[in-house]
Amino acid sequence: MTNPSFLDKIATVLIEEYSNQLANTIVVLPNKRAKIFLIEALKKQVANNILAPEITSIEDFIQDIASIRTVDPIELLFEFYEVYLSITDKAQQQSFEVFANWAKTLLQDFNEIDRYLLDSNHVLSYLKDIEDIKKWGVEVENKTQLLENYIDFWKLLPKYYQSLYDHLLKKGIGYQGLIYREAVTNLTVFSKTINSKKYIFAGFNALNAAEEKIIQHLIASNQAAIYWDVDQTFLNDPYHDAGLFVRRFKESWKHYKSNPFEWIVDDFSKSKNIQVIGTPKTIGQAKITGSIIENSITQNPNATLDKVAIVLGEENLLVPLLYALPATVGALNITMGYSSKNNPAQILIAKLFKMHTNALSRNATSYVFYYKDVLDILTHPLIEPYAKTNDLVKIINQNNYTFITHKKLTELHETQNDLFDLLFQKWEKGSIAVLETISSLLLTLKANLSTDNEDEKITKAFVFAIFKIINKLINYYSQHQHIDKIDTLYAIYKQVIDLAEVSFEGEPLNGLQIMGVLESRVLDFETVIVTSMNEGKFPAGKSMNSFIPYDVKRELGLPTFKEKDAIYTYHFYHLLQRAKNIYLLYNTESDGLDGGEKSRFITQLEVEKQANHNLSHEIYNATLPETAYQPMVIPKSESMMIRLKEIAEQGFSPSALTSYIRNPIQFYFQKILRIREVEEVEENIALNTLGTIIHETLRVLYTPFIDKFISETDILNCFKQIDSEVLNQFKLVYKEGEIKKGRNLLAFEVAKHNVSNFLKVELESIKNGDAIKILALEQTYERKLEHSSLPFPVLIKGNVDRIEERNGNIRIIDYKTGKVEKTNVTLKTWKGLTEDIKNDKIIQVLAYAYMYEEKANGKPMEAGIISFKNLKAGFLPFTFKEGKEVSSIIELPILPNYLEQLVLLLSEILDATIPFNEKI
Repeated sequence: MTNPSFLDKIATVLIEEYSNQLANTIVVLPNKRAKIFLIEALKKQVANNILAPEITSIEDFIQDIASIRTVDPIELLFEFYEVYLSITDKAQQQSFEVFANWAKTLLQDFNEIDRYLLDSNHVLSYLKDIEDIKKWGVEVENKTQLLENYIDFWKLLPKYYQSLYDHLLKKGIGYQGLIYREAVTNLTVFSKTINSKKYIFAGFNALNAAEEKIIQHLIASNQAAIYWDVDQTFLNDPYHDAGLFVRRFKESWKHYKSNPFEWIVDDFSKSKNIQVIGTPKTIGQAKITGSIIENSITQNPNATLDKVAIVLGEENLLVPLLYALPATVGALNITMGYSSKNNPAQILIAKLFKMHTNALSRNATSYVFYYKDVLDILTHPLIEPYAKTNDLVKIINQNNYTFITHKKLTELHETQNDLFDLLFQKWEKGSIAVLETISSLLLTLKANLSTDNEDEKITKAFVFAIFKIINKLINYYSQHQHIDKIDTLYAIYKQVIDLAEVSFEGEPLNGLQIMGVLESRVLDFETVIVTSMNEGKFPAGKSMNSFIPYDVKRELGLPTFKEKDAIYTYHFYHLLQRAKNIYLLYNTESDGLDGGEKSRFITQLEVEKQANHNLSHEIYNATLPETAYQPMVIPKSESMMIRLKEIAEQGFSPSALTSYIRNPIQFYFQKILRIREVEEVEENIALNTLGTIIHETLRVLYTPFIDKFISETDILNCFKQIDSEVLNQFKLVYKEGEIKKGRNLLAFEVAKHNVSNFLKVELESIKNGDAIKILALEQTYERKLEHSSLPFPVLIKGNVDRIEERNGNIRIIDYKTGKVEKTNVTLKTWKGLTEDIKNDKIIQVLAYAYMYEEKANGKPMEAGIISFKNLKAGFLPFTFKEGKEVSSIIELPILPNYLEQLVLLLSEILDATIPFNEKI
């Protein structure tokens, strides 16, 4: 038989002991979430209709006593800033963004002081004295103005506290601590107004001083009862942190001097299967959790998952976990705070702020966007499917728009729509107008998302969370317009987003429960999976975000990391208390952002192992294949052979042949599948672009000399045209790209320098008596290759940079902007020519020679390279070095030998039985 849960036991007490006054009974629980579970527990135990008791959370209960509305953290920051400005000298006033950095910490301290009913003057003056002694008290005569201001800040803390307290009280609003302090003040009056009511406090562990005082007062007045949920294993061990608070209450509360302590249970020592699983990284934990759930469903297909809880030690595991859960998980209930920092809608708004603030600061008159900011917005997953901006992204990439004016952007996007207008509307009408634009944008995004799709449903929750924050900001900003600047607004937005959380809707009683540690309070599950069981995550570690030092906290009775650890310890052991199957997951890697040693809680379970606990420890590592990567092998299909024949008819270029030698898979992707590289904005001029500009400039400069012998005067005239022609080519090739500054300006100068150096070499040759006649520039040639080894004729086709007649010889020239040496075009043996990529330049220039051979009319022919990075070497012709004989003239048997090697290569490419094998 299953042990009754804690809430089942509370339901039994309510029915058996309070059945006559259920309507006047109020059950107070640690959180709101447990309410629906308690009602369900009551339903199971009654046959007839009854009037349910009122069920509330401790915070709502305290708020009722105090009659003060809770202020949310965002509103509190704004209210505190108002107070700060009113009591701080104008010269000393800080901007909101600077103020918020320390104010959030100070507000936490104010909250603790009030929750523990301490004298604020005493505590805050104490801090001033500590700072004075610690830093500057010794050398009074050496104090600078900066140091004086620092001490003045600490002197002002009591005034900040009291002024804020009075200001909030006057408005009838308050932070948690203020409400608790006021509730204690109103306690006697409240106690007199509830004569007929009975309060049941259930499932508490740690209580602050205000809660202790209120609960003890009501118990002493016979207006309340309290039921603890503590296991004897923890309570009776004086060193076990899970029982730390309850031990203190049992010993110190006056009520327990003459009344029994309820309840002490013995559930933890009962039979449990505990599996401790270590795995690398966060994603590994998500995958294993998914596997555990999948196995659970497979082993018991008819069982429901409502008795299973996944408790996430850190919230950023939520999204990977949702993707790791099996499709067979039906109902899902997520009850945990998820930080808005990781929210996709928040990331979009942050990018939007970045784009507009950059645009405003870049050029106040014309509002200029940076292309990366624009593309970040247009390609965001919440925008891309709905904004219809694919053509605009293409235009920006193709034309190298680095900076785009607002006017130009709207001109480029012809199919305007509401979403586009909201994204790129100018932010020039003040902060409230900006926030209203963002609010409209978020509503538009929300309308685009479907409620049927589970992924989009979660995204909708993300969008709605940010929408609520923006609307709050509109409300607060309209009341607190201190500095109407977009920069300040963004700083405020960043501050409030830190305090905001996304909440998800779900069916609490159905399906798999996913929750944070605090959401698990009072609830019991049969199967519990806890993730991130690493030190620093679970428990959270010793970080104390407070101005009050540790020793002062100890002295004043404020909670330190010791108490915070004890709270975590209680929650952890309470999760295990009535569970039967427990899985504790941790990250095995000690380095990296999410690294850390395994939690001390795991070690404690191992050291203090209970007799009935079956505890096992496993390490799961990803199974690595013996070979890290298996090269691709693509067999040639019928359709591939049709495509290869098509290429053969259209023409194999020398670059296509060398791409096959480099890697057949590269040839397959580029030529067979026709996959091109994604076009992107070329912010800094790439080497191939620079090469194109140099090629095109030389083509334009030399075109007037086709079929003519070049004179010295011709070259001198070319020198005069370099600047204007290089600029013209930059504009044609680089389009809208920025060329007047930075690395691009250097590239522009490099292009001019290369062209100028080339002309100098040419001029020197003419002066030395060379007769140079230009025959062709950037011209395409082709020649059909037929051979018995080939399944069909193959056209060899390519674009030749320059063909000239020099001193009676034909010279075929290929320009290279990179460095080429003489050895790159020298061949010693024909064997294996097409097997080594080192021979790519030889294969290329001999292909040009083969194509042009018939047009050479028997004149001696050379083919080679001019390297702009090795211009001193001049023309580098192909040479065949056989023994000591070296010849650069392409004569028999050079081309027949070359064709023999080329046919071998083409036979392999066109052989249906030889697959495309990847080279790695």
